[in-house]
Amino acid sequence: MKHWFLRFISRGIIGCLTLGLMVGACTAAPQPTATSQPTAADKPEEPVVLTMGSWRVEDVEQIDRILDRFHEKYPYITVRYDPTSAPDYDAALLAQLKAGTAPDLFYLRSYSVSRGLYEQGYLAVLDDLPGLKANFSAAMRAPWAADEGQSYGLPFIATSHGVYYNQDLFDQLHLSPPQTWEELLVTAQKIKDAGYIPFANASGDAWTMAEIVFMNLAPNFIGGREGRMAYLNGTRCFNDASMIKAFQAVKDLAPFLPENQSALTYTDSQQLFVQGKALMMLDGSWDIPFFESSNPGFRWSIFAPPPPAGQPPYITFHLDAGMGMNAASHHQDEARLFLEWMTSAEFAGLLGNELPGFFPMHTNPPALQNQHANAFLQLNQGRGADVRFPWEKLRDGSPDGYTLIQDGAVAVVNGRQTPQGAADALQNGLAQWFTPAQACPK
Repeated sequence: MKHWFLRFISRGIIGCLTLGLMVGACTAAPQPTATSQPTAADKPEEPVVLTMGSWRVEDVEQIDRILDRFHEKYPYITVRYDPTSAPDYDAALLAQLKAGTAPDLFYLRSYSVSRGLYEQGYLAVLDDLPGLKANFSAAMRAPWAADEGQSYGLPFIATSHGVYYNQDLFDQLHLSPPQTWEELLVTAQKIKDAGYIPFANASGDAWTMAEIVFMNLAPNFIGGREGRMAYLNGTRCFNDASMIKAFQAVKDLAPFLPENQSALTYTDSQQLFVQGKALMMLDGSWDIPFFESSNPGFRWSIFAPPPPAGQPPYITFHLDAGMGMNAASHHQDEARLFLEWMTSAEFAGLLGNELPGFFPMHTNPPALQNQHANAFLQLNQGRGADVRFPWEKLRDGSPDGYTLIQDGAVAVVNGRQTPQGAADALQNGLAQWFTPAQACPK
């Protein structure tokens, strides 16, 4: 797989500060370095149990296998995986930190949420962690670094966005993955005419309309990272023509969603796809294990959300999760030992292959065995890539960019708001606190 990453960088599709499983950002790629094994402290008289918090309740079996490998190396340290459901995770973790009952180690959201925990003093500084700077580029560390540069989280998981599709029924209907947005809408109409649901997506769980519909489509309409940065630096207003087109794309999909989609959940959408009732689903690479374990009885794969005709293609490749260390942990040495092991090539290989679709961010990435994970990675070839639109800076105030986008996307897909109205609400909401939105050209 390494040749893919080198091509990825050589095309400059992410730029100096962005993402992908990349080698050294915009500087020359560093020579591969051997990762030293962590050096254990003197073995304590009693075994040590570390707890690890997470928002991934689906991954217990796979994470436990990874943790068992660490335990084999350090038998006196046991790491216990203790996840919380994703919607409850942030609030539960903050409550635990305030009460002094938080895990020793825990998953960190990228950018604003984790930075807030750091600024409140809940996260240990990891600048001197062996292997951190040697095995992760500055671009990979950036989502878990303070403005002054201190690292408070270890880069852990990246995820990709795309469109799952039923290959067997595509073949039966003589369809191919579309190359333009206009072709996608024509394909959706053909699927609907054939008696199937074109897209499984629904708005009953509002977050899905934000994260896996709007944020999946938006890069192709706003111009990828370059376009996103233009909003962040005040060059563009958040209700400009490009943003209106992004919300219009959400509206374009409305006729092709399931009947009564406003009452359907994310789980309902997954089932519509695996049952063969819906032929496409906008989603993320994190669902590879679910779809594989569902054994749907048909061939499936992934294609990238296509851009409007004549426009360059982009994709959302998100730096999703870091690993943080509780500054109040009673087992600092053992927790740091575990984090040091996470920087190793051994851990990267275990992560990428135990959890296909969760991509390690190590400078020298491992070879992946899963065909669907590799299919997602191949979508990055020839496309610009960027993180989810509101993650950087736009979640720092109130009303935050995530909520404004979520509310707008749900309202647009259900016919309660126009794309112009959703974009105006985004601009006006952010202008209440975000200085670039106040200074943008009117």
